[in-house]
Amino acid sequence: MLSIWGTGLLTGLGLIVAIGAQNAFILRQGIRREHIAAVVVLCAVSDAVLILAGTAGIGALVESFPRILDILRWGGAAYLTWFAVRSFISAAKPAALTGQAPRSRGSVISTTLALTFLNPHVYLDTVVLLGSLANQFGESARWIFAAGAVLGSVLWFTGLGYGARALSGPLSRPRTWQVLDLLIGVVMLALAVKLVLG
Repeated sequence: MLSIWGTGLLTGLGLIVAIGAQNAFILRQGIRREHIAAVVVLCAVSDAVLILAGTAGIGALVESFPRILDILRWGGAAYLTWFAVRSFISAAKPAALTGQAPRSRGSVISTTLALTFLNPHVYLDTVVLLGSLANQFGESARWIFAAGAVLGSVLWFTGLGYGARALSGPLSRPRTWQVLDLLIGVVMLALAVKLVLG
């Protein structure tokens, strides 16, 4: 049972560690030291819900309605493009990160939700892929696999958010943030193109 749990943990980490829109936003909020607890909790809970839904068999439902993924794909691409443009504008006018006007908790939460749920890859990775892998372990062991995957998400989001917060001093310099904004913009734009091209 411990090996199934470990497999879930490593698989979950393997799927979420890659840089993406959600991770870039968590990194940004950690460096800004702004509403990081809310962002980390929201991302971890969202992942947990999606992983458990996939383990419960919702992945088959998602696969049988591909139009849902198409709608999410186009909405996600539009949102990521908008986010990329904002990052490029910020990079063109670099300022110390700590000197930027703070964002409201509501704005940060709505951005976190959009970056999480408008990305069809989130559903493919957590609901379909992790759900399919979990269900290969049988009725009771699949929940052990899912628990490992959920823990992987919690560890990653917590480490990323609070790690960035701990390094916010050296990372908040205008030049560092300019480079980070450019990288975030490129990643968001690349993800948007990838979504459009399917």
